[in-house]
Amino acid sequence: MPQYHSAAARSVTPVSQVGENFELDFLPVGEDGSGDAITARYSVGDDGFLVMVVDGGYSDTTQNIIDHISQHYGPNVIISDMVLSHADNDHACGLIGVLEHFTVRRLWMNRPWLYCPDILHFFHGNFTVEGLEREIKRNHSYLIELETIAARKGTQVLEAFQGAQIGAFTVLAPSRERYISLLPGLGKTPDNYGPKSIAGNIWDAAKGVVDAVREAWNYETLSANPEPTSASNETSIVQLGQLGNKRVLLTADVGPDGLAEAARYAARLGLLSPPDVVQVPHHGSRRNVTPAVLDAWLGKALAQEGKRGLAYCSVAKGKAGKYPRPTVANAFLRRGYPVHCTHGSVKSHRIGYPRRPGWTDSVALPFYTEVSVDK
Repeated sequence: MPQYHSAAARSVTPVSQVGENFELDFLPVGEDGSGDAITARYSVGDDGFLVMVVDGGYSDTTQNIIDHISQHYGPNVIISDMVLSHADNDHACGLIGVLEHFTVRRLWMNRPWLYCPDILHFFHGNFTVEGLEREIKRNHSYLIELETIAARKGTQVLEAFQGAQIGAFTVLAPSRERYISLLPGLGKTPDNYGPKSIAGNIWDAAKGVVDAVREAWNYETLSANPEPTSASNETSIVQLGQLGNKRVLLTADVGPDGLAEAARYAARLGLLSPPDVVQVPHHGSRRNVTPAVLDAWLGKALAQEGKRGLAYCSVAKGKAGKYPRPTVANAFLRRGYPVHCTHGSVKSHRIGYPRRPGWTDSVALPFYTEVSVDK
């Protein structure tokens, strides 16, 4: 059954600004696979609203996204901004049919082949710029399809680097320079002499872990120096939405380095403070957060259970109980962010918009006293 967490709207913002009313929906993606699919609408002006889509899971998620938007936002709605957080199949492929179905004003995605001149030196003469571009495009056919549909339908395709403004959302990471530095390590970039990617399949069986390690509220086992996530994950767009007096932090599959870069940039802008809503990165993998980066974004662990905001985590139904990792869920809860997981159901956070008939309140994950940690 679809579920949501609700909160009452507070004050009315000026007409010239984004309003406080919004719906943020985390859609289920597959039975056993990973991926994200997020839709949102938020009020602008007196009675208008904008619709945003962030990631689309695999292609079998497409119809779910179309049906959800049509039912809850309107069948002929225009999507103002579609965002592909990074170039992995489980985030990109589901967007193809959504882009084909709806009118989309802007498609935000970073296309790795555009930066071939910047990374050519890593290949020591094995490629020309044109040859490297062809090879990278060949490995990202779904991005080419998105680009082709956008051109045919008149959708503007834009880069999403640090400082870009996507409606009410500000891109905090990656910077263009850091994105380019990660490209040689992508799994779909040809073999080269650049930084090597660490494989990041979080759905692997619990390899290299031991069970039944105990945690307490004041005893955290989350690693301060985990094995790196993949270079592709670290290219994920991190964006902060300012919706009235609420802040929403979307993290996709980013790792600790990207979250730290985002925090530094947010601090420069005067925006680094605990958000009201945060997405748990990469389905709750241990590799993607550290105590230090969570402290920077969410605040230090509380002395006892309390609430600063809410966390949402996209996890396939078949992975319930395994993801998010209990040590990660505990880390968010300690800092005042109870975690709500999709696990085959839509999770919706709303302010100002009415309760959807038949929807029930979402229940957060408990504090786990037994967790698994790396050997």
